[in-house]
Amino acid sequence: MMQRKTGGRIRRALGLVQARAVDIIMFVVAVLWLIPTVALFVQSLRTGADIGQSGWWTALANPRTLTLNSYLRLLNEPTMLRALKNTFIITIPSTILVVGVAALAAYALAWIPFKGREALFLVIVGLQVVPTQMAFIPAAQIFRFMGIFGTVQGVICFHLAFGLPFAIFLLRNFLGNMPKALLEAAQIDGAGHLVLFLRVLLPLTVPAIASLSIFQFLWVWNDMMIALIFAEPVNAPLTTAIYSQMRNFASNVDVIAPGAFLQMVVPLIIFFVFQRQLVQGILGGSIKD
Repeated sequence: MMQRKTGGRIRRALGLVQARAVDIIMFVVAVLWLIPTVALFVQSLRTGADIGQSGWWTALANPRTLTLNSYLRLLNEPTMLRALKNTFIITIPSTILVVGVAALAAYALAWIPFKGREALFLVIVGLQVVPTQMAFIPAAQIFRFMGIFGTVQGVICFHLAFGLPFAIFLLRNFLGNMPKALLEAAQIDGAGHLVLFLRVLLPLTVPAIASLSIFQFLWVWNDMMIALIFAEPVNAPLTTAIYSQMRNFASNVDVIAPGAFLQMVVPLIIFFVFQRQLVQGILGGSIKD
């Protein structure tokens, strides 16, 4: 009896130690992950002279050296303000269009029987492995013929074209797992495809749509390569504006730091605010009723 009690205590102690060890490891990982963000934020509050003379950690010992002058200069920089505005103009429509078109296409591929449906879905799945670089020259020629090369519309169209395959694949699998009896009951009540999509399936697909929207927003927001190729400087987002400022790094370092922090902080806010929806969408698509 005493041996059983002793063994139980040892197992509970080992379990507690294991749980504490996991907590400590996760805390260390979180701290290491946040160090670059904290460093960039501190750098954005320092003057150009201080940045060139010492590391960011020295400002923690003397917080009086921190100032908001870099952000004030950023607000007075027309190029950076225009780039920040262009970032929102490109990212928001690219996200809405990809999610909207993908949801409609996914419903059609999942619940509307038509000839060649499976073949079309396989083609869409195959498009995910096509490298983005292969489409640069053909897309540039098409956009130039259409008169949208170098414009915001051209960048949005490219993001739409390469965002749809994954979005359709994700939502089609999610919609395909919906109970068939639910749709049959709605059809018996006289519901058509539009009613089925808007009132029956769409509310149930909110977790998947939310997670897809977060992914798409982050992909477009952080993109620089596509913007460098398809956007002229006047239509460029913040990523390319920061890249162009790097050419004169010594004279623009106090503008680059706050600009880079703004570029980073928006995705962080989106992730932390909608992390529950992101997890629900990922887990929801992995469970089949």
